[in-house]
Order: sequence, then C-alpha cells, then structure tokens
Amino acid sequence: MYTLEEIDRILENCSKLRHIKQEPANLYEPLDYMMSIGGKRIRPKLCLLAYNLLSDDFRNPIVFPAMALEVFHEFTLIHDDIMDRSDTRRGCPTVYRKWNENVAILSGDAMSILAYKYLAYAPQTVLPSVLDLFSTTAMQVCEGQQYDMDFEEMPFITMEDYLEMIGLKTAVLLACSAKMGALIGGASKEVCNALYEFGYQLGIAFQITDDYLDTFGNEKVFGKKIGGDIMNNKKTWLLVESFRRADGPQKQQLKQLLQMDESRRDAKVEAVRNLYVELGVKEAAASEILSFHKKAVDALSAAGLEPGRTRVLAQFAEELIHREK
Repeated sequence: MYTLEEIDRILENCSKLRHIKQEPANLYEPLDYMMSIGGKRIRPKLCLLAYNLLSDDFRNPIVFPAMALEVFHEFTLIHDDIMDRSDTRRGCPTVYRKWNENVAILSGDAMSILAYKYLAYAPQTVLPSVLDLFSTTAMQVCEGQQYDMDFEEMPFITMEDYLEMIGLKTAVLLACSAKMGALIGGASKEVCNALYEFGYQLGIAFQITDDYLDTFGNEKVFGKKIGGDIMNNKKTWLLVESFRRADGPQKQQLKQLLQMDESRRDAKVEAVRNLYVELGVKEAAASEILSFHKKAVDALSAAGLEPGRTRVLAQFAEELIHREK
C-alpha cells in the first residue's frame, strides 16, 4: 500500500506525461498553464487510492486514466470561470482573463478530448465499462452546471434541489474516480459500487466545504477572492439553509442583499456573512460536512475490505473536509 505522500509524488510525475503539443500556441499553452498552476488533484488521487486497494502496479493502464479525470476537471474549471466571470483561480489569473474568452472555450474543449485520449490507456478488458462510467459522469457534470446556472435566476430553491445539483456537478466525478480505480484494479461489482457511494458522499461533503470556504475562508490560502458565491447569488448550502431558517424580516433582508451589485461588493459580502452567523448557518454547515463525511466512511466500511487496506482512503477523506482551500 502506498501512502498519501507517495501517491502525491506519483501524480507529480504523471503530470509531466501530459503529451500536450505546443502549436498552435493559443490552443495548447492555456492547457499547460491550467495544469501547471496547482490544484489538489483530488480526483486522480482518489482513483489511484481506490486502485491501490487491489494492486501496487502503477503503470500506464491506471496512471493515464487517473490523469484523464484531472484533465477533465480542469476543463470544467476553465469553462466555469468564464460563466462565473472569475478573475483568479488558485491565486493566478483565470485562462479567459490571461488570454481571452474564445481561447479559453476552445482550449477547454481540447482538454475534454484529451481526457478521452488518456482513458484509452485503460485495460481492454474493462475499457468499455470505464468509458461508459466516464461518459455518463461527464454528462451529469454538465447537467449539474446547468442547474447551478438556472438556480441563480430563481428566488429560492429547496435543500433537495441543492443536493441534487451538487450531486451532479461535484459528487459524481469523485464517485466516478473511486469506482474507476476499482474497475481498473479488478474489483468485484459490490466493491466498485461501495467505493462509488464513498466517493459520492465524500463529494457532497467536499462541496459544502467549498461553499463554506468561499464565504468564511482565508482569501490568501483559498486562492481566490472570498465572497464570489455571494456576489453571483449562488445557491450554496449556506444560502439555501438561510432562507429555510430566516423569519419574515430576515428573509426580506436577505432578498434585498441579493439585489446589491458589484459596485457594493464589500458591503454585500460582509452583510450576508453576518446574517449567516446570526442565523447559525455557519456552525450548521460545519456539522453537515461531518454528517456527509460519516456517510462516506460508512460506505467505505460496507465495501468489506480489510481496515488496514482502507486506512489511507479514510485518511484522505479526513483531510479533504478539514482543508483550508
């Protein structure tokens, strides 16, 4: 079994095997830039950790599909930044700001194609299953992003709506990552499904953590300006829960705050943050993260694997919900 640190080193070496061409420069340089500015590599790490439950043979048939998950994720971020009008990503200019919108769109498209090229390294015996899993997941991610944008135009949504949206936008890709590693490692259907559920529940916890950090995180550590979700009127866990908890006057106050535009950014972010604290939503979000983390751990236990072999995966899950960025 590899440690998390050893998995990180493997992925660092894998990131140098991207086979990204150089010409035309305006197509390929943004790809290389996006892959080089950091990131936690959560999805390929989860894929390799799940695979490592069954095998220590880390060669092309697993490392390239694992990197496909990261390439696809980075593609979604390039397009997300355009949709959200984000200026920075991981403390660096976003691709569409560094180049332009058209370059970012096309480079993102190229990354989605490159992801499929990397997936083709999976063993032929499981390649159809891997492609089906990935393609289904990729479409679900697009569905989740559309719901996210649709929700911005709606006055309120239910918590059920929110959980469905982040399940599609975020959780299914982590679930796919865990299951893909298990598939390539030759796991049984039962183990594959248990690891999918582990990844899914962890993905929900991860997204609520992201919502929390976007509002209450340390901007220098988080890597982008705090309050972006508030300014975009994103239906985060905190906002949805606030509408559920607020009384009449508080609801009216919240609605008025959401009408404030970029010219009053600092005032809007501060006022919404204060209301979240007043409503007890800040503490409730932290509790909800732990609740979904427990569901993930329970799903991992249901896989029926020796605790000694799942220890590193459990450590990974723990670190994911206690991060600062």
